[in-house]
Amino acid sequence: MATLNSPVSPFICGLDAALRVVSGKWKPLILFFLAKDPKRYGELKRCVQGVSDKMLIQQLKELESDGIVTRIDFKEIPPRVVYELSPFGLTLASALVPLCEWGTEHSDNIEKILMRRA
Repeated sequence: MATLNSPVSPFICGLDAALRVVSGKWKPLILFFLAKDPKRYGELKRCVQGVSDKMLIQQLKELESDGIVTRIDFKEIPPRVVYELSPFGLTLASALVPLCEWGTEHSDNIEKILMRRA
């Protein structure tokens, strides 16, 4: 909450702030798979099924720029790069755990909802 001497927050609430970081279809999935363990690009691409190379690269660059993901380049030939969550990213991933649990618990109902929408 802003005080008289502080600037007005650019966020409506904490949820708004969090959603600005994880906005989009792919970022939450990237966080989910990197929370388990660090992954090379190809491995991550196989985990996040359906994402294009262009979109995955863009999302990883944004997450890296935001301090959520760390890119480790081993400077080897052939190139070997690993992506992992930063300490800040780990806090975000742990905040998403209850949402994952909710989705798992209610997946049957969610499937019915999505079928009605189609």
